[in-house]
Amino acid sequence: MLSISDASIVSCKIKKMVKFPMRHYIFKLNLVFAFCLFYLWPAFAQEKINDPHSFAEPTKVIVKHLDLNISVDFNKKNLTGKASWTIENNAASNQIIFDTRDLAIVKVTLNEKEIPAKFAWGKKDTFLGKALVIFITPETKSVNIYYFTSPDAVALQWLSPQQTSDKTSPFLFTQSQAILARSWLPCQDSPGIRFTYEADVSVPPDLLALMSASNPTQKNVNGRYHFVMDQPIPSYLMALAVGSIEFESLSKNTGVYAEPSMLKKVAWEFADIPKMISAAENLYGPYRWERYDVLVLPPSFPFGGMENPRLTFATPTVIAGDRSLVSLVAHELAHSWSGNLVTNATWDDFWLNEGFTVYFERRIDENLYGKDFTDMEWSLGIDDLTGEIADLGDTSRDTRLKLNLAGRDPDDGMTGIAYEKGALLLRCVEEKIGREKFDIFLKNYFSTYAFQSMTTEKFLTYLDKKLILPNSEVFKHFDYRSWIYGEGLPKECRPIFSIRFQEVDEEIERWKTGVAPGELTTEKWSTQEWLHFLKGMPEQLSTKQMLLLDHHFHFTTSQNSEIADSWYLLAIKNWYSDAFPAMEQFLTSVGRRKFLTPLYEEMMKTELGKKLALQIYKKARPNYHSVSTGTIDEVLDWKNNSFKSPY
Repeated sequence: MLSISDASIVSCKIKKMVKFPMRHYIFKLNLVFAFCLFYLWPAFAQEKINDPHSFAEPTKVIVKHLDLNISVDFNKKNLTGKASWTIENNAASNQIIFDTRDLAIVKVTLNEKEIPAKFAWGKKDTFLGKALVIFITPETKSVNIYYFTSPDAVALQWLSPQQTSDKTSPFLFTQSQAILARSWLPCQDSPGIRFTYEADVSVPPDLLALMSASNPTQKNVNGRYHFVMDQPIPSYLMALAVGSIEFESLSKNTGVYAEPSMLKKVAWEFADIPKMISAAENLYGPYRWERYDVLVLPPSFPFGGMENPRLTFATPTVIAGDRSLVSLVAHELAHSWSGNLVTNATWDDFWLNEGFTVYFERRIDENLYGKDFTDMEWSLGIDDLTGEIADLGDTSRDTRLKLNLAGRDPDDGMTGIAYEKGALLLRCVEEKIGREKFDIFLKNYFSTYAFQSMTTEKFLTYLDKKLILPNSEVFKHFDYRSWIYGEGLPKECRPIFSIRFQEVDEEIERWKTGVAPGELTTEKWSTQEWLHFLKGMPEQLSTKQMLLLDHHFHFTTSQNSEIADSWYLLAIKNWYSDAFPAMEQFLTSVGRRKFLTPLYEEMMKTELGKKLALQIYKKARPNYHSVSTGTIDEVLDWKNNSFKSPY
């Protein structure tokens, strides 16, 4: 691989050669130079990637392997131990820089002999934390960092027994994405930096520990667990969970973990995971991570799922009892290729992870559940995307796929834009070139760049070379770059027809003409159809209409979180107070940010709603992960608001 300086030398040599009076060489030399730019530039440009969300300088010194030894203390709410990093000092540098956030460093040593080392701190940054600068020599092979975490570490959520499903034991889980790994582990916290790891974790003997690595399936008597991850991963995929957890196998290489009271429900809900893996491998090549298991966490988990290698973390809100929400598992499984295998180099390239994964997820779903099902998913996705663009403003730079998040929390860029707009771009490419050719392209893409990072520009170079230029007539009028660098939705984006939603629309029209809710044809509706029904309701409904809908369809007491959340949003808009006690219970027990944000935002639109929001949030906030409180605090202007009863 050429460096930037190597490229300069090549350029200078070419310029000297063309001074000779041999004009017939000029054309050839220009071709050579063009070749270098087209084929080699992406390679050495990769070395110059600047991640604005990491203090690390990987072109000088980079981590390659981690040996982690930590103890989990539920009383102190901290992790204590030692992180030993094997490093490569490519620049013969005298220092290596790690990312940290609120970590206490006890001491630092070098190499196996544990030679004491000096270290210094950088200036604290609101989002990035502080750089930990460790002084080394060009011969240093490893760095040992003894540390402990803060009880307020943003990646760690410590739950009391009452905050779990079984209410018998405490629980701990991590959420490292996007740049929170540095709050529980001193690391080079950039998605473009990969490493392997081994870990020894000590926990209370009655609890089980799991990581994004090889995992045990039952507790041992001493509470000590050893983990191995042989495939290189970025730091945001480091994960740890500790709790009263049990395992049930689904196949030779798949299974589920959950608290004992949830295990059977989870195993039934996720029974199709082996079929999902088979469908995914048939599409885009072999699964490269040995096992695929899912851990269902307590309700405070802030996301639907987190694609930690070998061990997806999932929210219990997808346990609907009818397998209607298992697209979430298909999504996290798809990340085993798009994200975990080929990873966005920086968070500005987030769409490369999520847009590809949404597209892949829907291909898996289509294979298992049919085109009618995925047409509904695509249609709901476009609805959500259109609404998000309207909220952000269609000229907002945050509606671009390629982002510029320097100086901001990268969490700001984790919107539906990356997911749905990115997936729609890939769908457009597929429609133009044909599914067969596009599948070959994607399969080769994942194989070519396996266990590597990817920038938007490097992907576009690959896309041009392998698909666009060889099929220039097909793409003649397709401005795919406007999708990536332009705001809003390009003109190529069009509604996706769903026959099942058309039937729902017919029932909505019948209801609008006065047909009673109980007379509508709804018996076989899935979650997706109910969501479309609720979104199709008029903005303004009378109390009588809300009561009738609730009486017949029992929305307020629905155990399906997606349906309940949509209904509560409608209840706030129409101040249907009969739903508020159930909504409060929902908001104080569920921590998934996707559900929380729209409800709090809607309540904040009126004075009465604002008082209700503050009252509920005061109770609910201790149960939320920092990822969720960071968003909701801003929505409610939490620091400046007081608490007054809305009644």
